[in-house]
Amino acid sequence: MNKGLKFFGIITSIGMLLVLLQGAVVTKTDSGDGCGETWPLCFGELVPSSPAIATLIEYSHRLVSGLVGLLVVILAIWSVKKLSHIRETKFWALMAVLFIIFQGLMGAAAVIFGHSNLVLALHFGISAISFATVVILTTLAFEDGKQRPAPRVKRGFRGYLFFVLAYTYAVIYSGAYVKHTGSTYACDQFPGCSGEFFGFQAGVQMTHRIAAILLIVFLFILLIQSLRYRKESRMLAGSGITVFLLVLIQATAGVLIVFFPDAYIATALTHSLVVSILFTVLCYMGMIVTRNRAY
Repeated sequence: MNKGLKFFGIITSIGMLLVLLQGAVVTKTDSGDGCGETWPLCFGELVPSSPAIATLIEYSHRLVSGLVGLLVVILAIWSVKKLSHIRETKFWALMAVLFIIFQGLMGAAAVIFGHSNLVLALHFGISAISFATVVILTTLAFEDGKQRPAPRVKRGFRGYLFFVLAYTYAVIYSGAYVKHTGSTYACDQFPGCSGEFFGFQAGVQMTHRIAAILLIVFLFILLIQSLRYRKESRMLAGSGITVFLLVLIQATAGVLIVFFPDAYIATALTHSLVVSILFTVLCYMGMIVTRNRAY
């Protein structure tokens, strides 16, 4: 059922993943000004005539983002047409379109007008949400015609899950803020900070580290609570296990960034990729626990 939609959803999800990783590369290689202050043209040209490495990185990101943005809109419309009988479809389709547009506008505004680090850090957070919306729309296509997971959970569990979801987004934002303030190597040790905790950049770095450690604790608690519903829903319990394993990988990548600066791009991209997948799984968990009334 809906084979074409499933395939298209997978392609679009892969495209969104590529956009997310390209955006991370742009940020982590400081290539945001690779096309100057012109958008959508690059230094006033449709195709840059003498591109430097930074220009190639930024220009390819713009091209792929534009193409994938079109795919997202098509996926949203197609999903509403084929999956309108599924309650969540219209919501996630609307979110997919709104956030892909918002993501593009923020990227364009950053190029043309420039922004504070607070606003620039939000761009990655928006990208994470966009990625989640596309993956969940694709998941709905695969659920169609099957018994959809709908665990009946306690109100306390549901409330805690949404708290963790919101907190995870805050941690994603703080991590992006670390990069945009140039605080990545403000602390060249772990877990300490060379006795310079009270400097601005060191403070930003240590705040993110503390927030990330708390996230591990919160997700461990979520894991324990999810396992209590393993008879009710293997999907919910499995998702709880998944997000905890992902946060451990995420934390490991973060530590490796500190100790292996020569491998920064690889570890930093892993760091960005894993947290985006983690956030997506949490969004999916949030969706399935709202399918039945909490008790």
